Amino acid sequence: MTLFEQILAKIKQYNTIIIHRHMKPDPDALGSQLGLKEIIKHNFPDKKVITPGYDEPTLAWLGQMETVSDSDYLDALVIVTDTANRPRIDSSSYEQGDFLIKIDHHPNDDAYGDLIYVDTDASSSSEIIADFAMTLQLQLSDEAARLLYAGIVGDTGRFLYPSTSSKTFSIASQLRNYHFDFAAIARQMDSFSLKIAKLQAYALSNLEIDENGAARLVLTQELMKKFDITDPETSAIVATPGKINSVEAWAIFVEQPDGHYRVRLRSKSHIINGIAKRHAGGGHPLASGANSYSLEENEIIYQEIKALLKNSPEP
Repeated sequence: MTLFEQILAKIKQYNTIIIHRHMKPDPDALGSQLGLKEIIKHNFPDKKVITPGYDEPTLAWLGQMETVSDSDYLDALVIVTDTANRPRIDSSSYEQGDFLIKIDHHPNDDAYGDLIYVDTDASSSSEIIADFAMTLQLQLSDEAARLLYAGIVGDTGRFLYPSTSSKTFSIASQLRNYHFDFAAIARQMDSFSLKIAKLQAYALSNLEIDENGAARLVLTQELMKKFDITDPETSAIVATPGKINSVEAWAIFVEQPDGHYRVRLRSKSHIINGIAKRHAGGGHPLASGANSYSLEENEIIYQEIKALLKNSPEP
């Protein structure tokens, strides 16, 4: 029995299924979580499927979260999508279920769960969920196709990132056959508010770049208040430095209310997740996240990026 078949067998076995994803969700987190729910409900309408978590206002167009009670976890199947490690799961209640399945595309550094399906070659967890349904010939609704397509588009940067494979295009093509406004998804992901536009301008004007293409930008709480933006909204400028042809790898340091920094690391070709792992983080080889607890640690991270590019100019 394949892992996909094992996952389906567990879904068939349980009457209540609770699907979690990571904190501070992106389109893939919500696409895989809500898309899987739609697939299960479409094929097994009598099952109770709950998708709890924080409602991110900027992604309300994808869907809304639901309330879950402790009693719901009794004899329930819990599935966690798009979450590499346990501390990032949105709510610790996931541990209260009867059986736990992990479905993810990040490096499996934290192998939690009773059943684990991790495919690091997949562009996104939404691609994995779509592959799961198509491989096992489960029926997809138009809404499931919309959610999974949005998740794939989000995590591939509209099919621009290296993780985009021929399989990604094949699955996206099959999803496109369903009835949903794919152009609206593209517009949604390609547009931003005036305040984000002003933040983009600030980023381009204040980005520090060294001679080897290492770049950094620091967003303080004071600056975020000035631009009236929240931490999740800063994700809109994560790709901005990469549009500059002389930039090869970069870090965006976002100060949190408690004073520590959320660090978003990106690279065009040099593997940077090793840096993330050394600073309470992890992720994909070219797209990772970390945490810094002082200005000194911010400087150390930037120096590590500079050293990486200086010592290996051509990966």
